[in-house]
Amino acid sequence: MIRVFLSHEPEALKIFYGERAVRELEDCAEVRINDSGRVLTTEMLLAGSRGCDVVVLDRNTPADAAFFAKCRDIASVHRCAVDIRTIDVAAASKAGVLVTNASPGFIDAVVELSLGLMVDLARSISSYVSDYRRMAPPAARMGAQLSGSTIGIIGYGGIGARLAEVAQALGMTVLAHDPHKTIADPHVRQTGLAALLGESDFVHCLATATPETENLIDEAAFAAMKDGAYFINVSRGNLVDEAALERALATGRIAGAALDVGRADDQKPSPGLARLPNVIATPHVGGQTPAAIESQALETVAQVRAVSEGVLPHNAINPERAFRFAAFIAQRSGRSERAGS
Repeated sequence: MIRVFLSHEPEALKIFYGERAVRELEDCAEVRINDSGRVLTTEMLLAGSRGCDVVVLDRNTPADAAFFAKCRDIASVHRCAVDIRTIDVAAASKAGVLVTNASPGFIDAVVELSLGLMVDLARSISSYVSDYRRMAPPAARMGAQLSGSTIGIIGYGGIGARLAEVAQALGMTVLAHDPHKTIADPHVRQTGLAALLGESDFVHCLATATPETENLIDEAAFAAMKDGAYFINVSRGNLVDEAALERALATGRIAGAALDVGRADDQKPSPGLARLPNVIATPHVGGQTPAAIESQALETVAQVRAVSEGVLPHNAINPERAFRFAAFIAQRSGRSERAGS
């Protein structure tokens, strides 16, 4: 059997991988699990994975150039997440190591959280709950109605397209901005970013985080937003200029914001923003449902099983440069042929 190192520390193993995925991984590989009780540094990852053929990485453990320069035994690294920005793919390719990621099995989970945050902003639910828990009966506030309002979706990937469907069912007008997509849905109006910001009552930031989209939502973007509009970000914190967002909230330029991501550790909302009275914040839990987590964990199991069978796994990022992986597969195939003769 191939040897696999699973980097998840105990809490992450429980929340972000699950017993079923561990069992299935053990059916196709000899599994070694991170027992340090903490997120691994590069040196700890090297020590833990020594002698293994494959590494399955949690979302917090980086695989940098120093790791790939020294991991002499590793043929492939599998990220149990979509985002691979903390994996140095160029260094992996230089070392001949295959890199894979997981598919977005969290689309429905993130859309449901986005909807909940939007309803909360519109109807002040968290504020009412907080007042009642402090034994301070709240004064009723006028709410915003989703039906008849306009939602603006920045980034029309799987989450954006699904959110558009849900918004239409609620009777919302749907605008979307994505320069990389041509949107076929006749009920979604594809617009430029400025038009979307100026017309939307609820702006959802769902763009992909790249160097080009760093601070995509900046001072000018908040200035362009409709008076009384709300901003929701469940994608990545580095899409937003947080100082500009704080000023927009403090001055009343926008009515409020809901954040599941930010620039704090583990991509959580920044505490300075989360404490503001017109902000609702959740700690990066958009994809944290059993179905979503298990989907991605089981996908890494399928990838490892493919490696064990001498097959290129799906979602391979750099197969054309993974010469060490190719040699590993060839060696395993040779062993299988000799065993069968």
